[in-house]
Amino acid sequence: MPRTILDGGEDFNGNISRTRSHHQTDDHGYKVRFPPAKGLFTELAEGVKETFFPDDPLREYKDQPRSKKLWFGLVHLFPVLDWARSYTFGMFKGDFIAGLTIASLCIPQDIGYAQLAFLPAHVGLYSSFVPPLIYAAMGTSRDIAIGPAAVLSLLLGTLLQEEINPVKNPHEYSRLAFTATFFAGITQAMLGFFRLGFIIEFLSHAAIVGFMAGAAITIGLQQLKGFLGIAKFTKKSDIISVMESVWGNVHHGCNWQTILIGASFLAFLLTTKYIAKKNKKLFWVSAIAPLISVIISTFCVFITRADKQGVAIVKDIKQGINPPSFHLIYWTGPYLVKGFRIGVVAGMVGLTEAIAIGRTFAAMKDYQIDGNKEMLALGTMNIVGSMTSCYVGTGSMSRSAVNYMAGCKTAVSNVVMAIVVMLTLLLITPLFKYTPNAILASIIINAVVSLVDYEAAYLIWKVDKMDFMALLGAFFGVVFASVEYGLLIAVAISLGKILLQVTRPRTALLGNLPRTTIYTNVEQYPEASKVPGVMIVRVDSAIYFTNSNYVKERILRWLRDEEEQQQEQKLSKTEFLIVELSPVTDIDTGGIHALEELLKALEKRKIQLILANPGSAVIQKLQSAKFTKLIGDDKIFLSVGDAVKKFAPKSALNV
Repeated sequence: MPRTILDGGEDFNGNISRTRSHHQTDDHGYKVRFPPAKGLFTELAEGVKETFFPDDPLREYKDQPRSKKLWFGLVHLFPVLDWARSYTFGMFKGDFIAGLTIASLCIPQDIGYAQLAFLPAHVGLYSSFVPPLIYAAMGTSRDIAIGPAAVLSLLLGTLLQEEINPVKNPHEYSRLAFTATFFAGITQAMLGFFRLGFIIEFLSHAAIVGFMAGAAITIGLQQLKGFLGIAKFTKKSDIISVMESVWGNVHHGCNWQTILIGASFLAFLLTTKYIAKKNKKLFWVSAIAPLISVIISTFCVFITRADKQGVAIVKDIKQGINPPSFHLIYWTGPYLVKGFRIGVVAGMVGLTEAIAIGRTFAAMKDYQIDGNKEMLALGTMNIVGSMTSCYVGTGSMSRSAVNYMAGCKTAVSNVVMAIVVMLTLLLITPLFKYTPNAILASIIINAVVSLVDYEAAYLIWKVDKMDFMALLGAFFGVVFASVEYGLLIAVAISLGKILLQVTRPRTALLGNLPRTTIYTNVEQYPEASKVPGVMIVRVDSAIYFTNSNYVKERILRWLRDEEEQQQEQKLSKTEFLIVELSPVTDIDTGGIHALEELLKALEKRKIQLILANPGSAVIQKLQSAKFTKLIGDDKIFLSVGDAVKKFAPKSALNV
């Protein structure tokens, strides 16, 4: 007896739509529905919007007066205008304490990181004065602490010294550093302005873990120069060159006073770090330990005049705040191109590090950061920084962690830190004259130890072996070649993994779980039974020209294996092939052509091809290519269960 049923399908958003339809026999339940056709420009517009504007940034501007739109525009560019209105004195107390704490940590670190980049010590301090002020006005992270970072300093120093010798030509070297910083800022700002932040996602988490660990080892080895008091040291960063340089200086002897200073204070710093790790409330012990180490070691060198006995010291640090450096940037000539190349690499690395740090702490405090605004903020601060004698700055993991644990509430902690650095530049830089290089080496080694995240590496090994290969590639590339090669290897392996997954998607044979209508992977669920005379295959990826031939060949291999098994066990021959398409999010002409070839191959075997649960994008393209007419509308079903019920009713009754 015919009765009215609901015809169902998917609308253009992928949702099941249910409408009253004509009278027909309820043989197989809901039917697949074709979504409304879209024009070329509509599809392009939706694709562009989803790629570049998934957050719909203009939604709050709709139906607003011009003055309101102007205010929203200013708030978008300067988020400080929004959160500053609800800022309280209680919040300032937290920010003030956090700012003082990270300032005590950043001052000795900045001097050491500047030496890591082969730049004067005062340039490191400059980079913690102007950039944090810019970021505080434009950034969206409440916890990130801005300034020089170990990995970025190493990267910049490695790339710059390949072009200019920092000892023979310090002025030109600084000019190239400012040029690279300018283009790093331009790169970051343009990525944010054009909303291209998804590009940095191509550097996988595993690759970043390996890259950071390799950079930490490299940075630590580089500090052997200051730690052992070696005068002549290699400019290369790979482990072989560094160890050859260390071994080559052994017969000359090392300065025992330098080793004593470095070893004793490194032990002190590691001890305080261990204490802070065991008791989170004592984080400040580890935070102020570097500054205490600098004060004590400087005083000891001064009263013993150990500098006259071969202990290398910082010497004079230029007093005063940042001078303008716009005129020092290379605007023409060969160094313009070199600065651009170095700046792009440094900008991408700095951006990746800052976004990762910002997201980490935002998740811990349950708030969101805007990736595109972060890029604009970081880019603007580096552009301004390049014109005020700063080198590339980013978020520092160690300082951000201290900032978080010190109870920061907003980016005002960066402002407090910047003011303390400014006062240091104006008043007390002469006091750092007798600071031994060994203590700076100890501070840097202590800072980079935490970059070796062995727990994350072990987890990656357990979860995904391909990810672990990316980690190893990045790690060994940095350690045995250079930071630049390590980064390239990390990106190459990450892209290679994506290409492998795209070109070789997973497929699975499905079976029915007893007493249910669920059809699932028989390898994952051995109790799932195959339907006699029916082979059910699921494709777990979009089908494009890059993988369409593989998908077709893989399905035919399943069939050949099935036929051999049927002959051996004298089972019923396969009459129907059901392809489950629910995981297939898209298909192109290459994929449709592969389905046509599959259909022809099946017809020769007298096997009928049936499609189950195609998504809206897939069914629309199949209809446009007239494949639905070729296969027949009666061979397309909303679910595997409906298809089995139609073509293998006896098996369906046993469910």
